[in-house]
Amino acid sequence: MTRMSWSFSPERVDTPDATALRRDYYGEVAGRYWKRPATEAEVDEGLTGDGVELLTAPTGAFLVGAFAGAPAACGGLLMLDAERAELTRVYVRPPFRGTGGAGLLLDALETAARDLGAHRMVLNTRLDLIEARTLYTRHGYEEIPAYCEGPYMDIWYGKKL
Repeated sequence: MTRMSWSFSPERVDTPDATALRRDYYGEVAGRYWKRPATEAEVDEGLTGDGVELLTAPTGAFLVGAFAGAPAACGGLLMLDAERAELTRVYVRPPFRGTGGAGLLLDALETAARDLGAHRMVLNTRLDLIEARTLYTRHGYEEIPAYCEGPYMDIWYGKKL
């Protein structure tokens, strides 16, 4: 598998591929938090009213990544203000991890944020999501003071675009 097999494109969050990827994302992060698989009902509940409708221009963007044509990754960004975009819902399906797609997805999301006028990208995550934290720091994100708060936020990162 090569990096050249990846492609990324903006997509509405309610398409079948985007919906399936968002469900997989939520199922994985919730399951890791609860230390058990999330049920379909819990995934449904978690996705209800999650603000995903804002992940479209001019307030944000949502990208779907395909590996050799198969939907394999997703990520979003939300404009917090005229200068800052928040990275959110970054996910690569397990069979496609290790192929370079996560870094390429970050690059594509950063480009989309710049296109919307952002000069800085920020994000929040949990301490137990070690792979995500490693990805972010490997790509230039540094720990910053909290810019928001919530029950599933343990650490905050930022990067100048």
